[in-house]
Amino acid sequence: MEYLEKYEQWLNNKMFDEQTKTELANIKGNNEEIKDRFYKDLEFGTAGLRGIIGAGTNRMNYYTVGKATQGLANFIIKEKGEKQGVAIAYDSRRMSPEFSKRAALILNANGIKTYLFDSLRPTPELSFAVRELGCIAGIVITASHNPPEYNGYKVYWADGAQIIAPKDKQIITEVNNIEDYSEIKLISEEEAKNKGLFNIIGKEIDDRYMEELHKLVLNPEAIKEMAKDIKIVYTPFNGTGNLPARRILDELGFENVYVVPEQEMPDGEFTTLAYPNPEDPKAFELALKLAKEVEADIVLATDPDADRLGVYAKDVKTGEYKAFTGNMSGLLIAEYQLSQRKEKGLLPQNGALIKTIVSSNMADQMVKEYNIKLIEVLTGFKYIGEQIRVFEQNHKYEYIFGYEESYGCLVGTHARDKDAIVAVMALCETAAYYKKHGLTLWDQMINIYNKYGYYREDLASITLKGADGATKIQNMMSKMRNNPPVRIGRWDVKAVRDYRIQERKEMMTGNTSKIDLPTSNVLYYELSNDAWCCARPSGTEPKIKFYIGVKGNSLEDSKQQAEELKAEVLKLTE
Repeated sequence: MEYLEKYEQWLNNKMFDEQTKTELANIKGNNEEIKDRFYKDLEFGTAGLRGIIGAGTNRMNYYTVGKATQGLANFIIKEKGEKQGVAIAYDSRRMSPEFSKRAALILNANGIKTYLFDSLRPTPELSFAVRELGCIAGIVITASHNPPEYNGYKVYWADGAQIIAPKDKQIITEVNNIEDYSEIKLISEEEAKNKGLFNIIGKEIDDRYMEELHKLVLNPEAIKEMAKDIKIVYTPFNGTGNLPARRILDELGFENVYVVPEQEMPDGEFTTLAYPNPEDPKAFELALKLAKEVEADIVLATDPDADRLGVYAKDVKTGEYKAFTGNMSGLLIAEYQLSQRKEKGLLPQNGALIKTIVSSNMADQMVKEYNIKLIEVLTGFKYIGEQIRVFEQNHKYEYIFGYEESYGCLVGTHARDKDAIVAVMALCETAAYYKKHGLTLWDQMINIYNKYGYYREDLASITLKGADGATKIQNMMSKMRNNPPVRIGRWDVKAVRDYRIQERKEMMTGNTSKIDLPTSNVLYYELSNDAWCCARPSGTEPKIKFYIGVKGNSLEDSKQQAEELKAEVLKLTE
């Protein structure tokens, strides 16, 4: 059995350190655990690596991180980018500092200059640093919002966005070409410094990042007027957002910012959080408790690498704190940005809003209101980053705002990834502006629903771990692909988009048309009454995700429809 052979090799080969061998010796005889650790190599996919920390080929450790970095180094050398260098950041997770330094020294051993942050930093600041320093690439060590046992490794290219085609496949090929861990080069930190290859960065990049954020404020006078009145509760979920989020709010003048003490400092175990994800209502328990104590207007949470923002806002009519989905907070910021730019004469004629295919159809109505272009991209903010680069090259459109349903958005073009720090800033400015006009954020959200329609979205996930789980997920997709439904519950299927074959098929006529987006294992059903659903295996977790969207006549009606459609969609997997 191949996985047992790999296990024995790791257990006995002098190449592997004693700590690794001890960890593996402790699972001797546990066949299921050994299989899970060794049945495959941790895949370097289009988003890089993500997996459980531990010893084995299917785990995040020095050796799998080393293999990924050596492959990246080989590609950078082919691109002649050694002197441009690579910026490296990391979050608060276990082994993040160690993995980031190991990556730097492997790159240095290959003659490639590195710029390593002196302590943990948000992912969007890494995206900013790549372009600010003129690097050819960037690496961030993070598992984003995954549980504590995970870590990850994401690669960015010179434009500051995560790698996309064709470079993603080219880098993956270089990584896969490394057949033996002995191919990984490594030098000492002292030698790397002596050669001028190992560089530490910090405050100078922080200051430049903050300068760019300040430029994006539309109504500083509203912030100044409401700075004493608005109360903000914030939690960084023991991650990277703490210092930069508080700094930008302080510099803008907000005086009442309350940080959840138990979740303030870096903690790779996320002691008070089973799942450090702003999409999870349970993660807000301590923040909402503090909000009620201080009578906060808004409650904000950033995930550990500070690229996602979760939001609650107080409804003064009921005293309740209302949860905002990623679609809601994204569209709330979008409406503010668009309306204020229009009012100030700052809305370009060729302006564009970008969303992912699984984000709310409300955006389709919003762009009509402001006469701007809507561009849809595949799931993953890297595709939004790609569009910004394309705009800069061909000048066809000017980027205004981009968002995805998974709690990520970007105001400005300083970064090329979703940025929860700028989202915190924009959301608090939005709250200050509407409070000045006698509205809470919840009041404004209701105004937006009244203006565009009661759109509601939801997500259902099925987790299937291990080799058997991966097979089941593929079987589910094959079943839906080969037998597309003509009706899902009360909704007619009007068209099916299969992004793997890049084809849209109308169910009534059978007519097909080409989808001009990259190939992806995604099925999307256009339904009657402006509803839709989408099936997509996760690229970073052992899950298959089902996204749904409806349009109702009221908040209650849209909620009921969403629950009904989600239940009907899950029946497709039976």
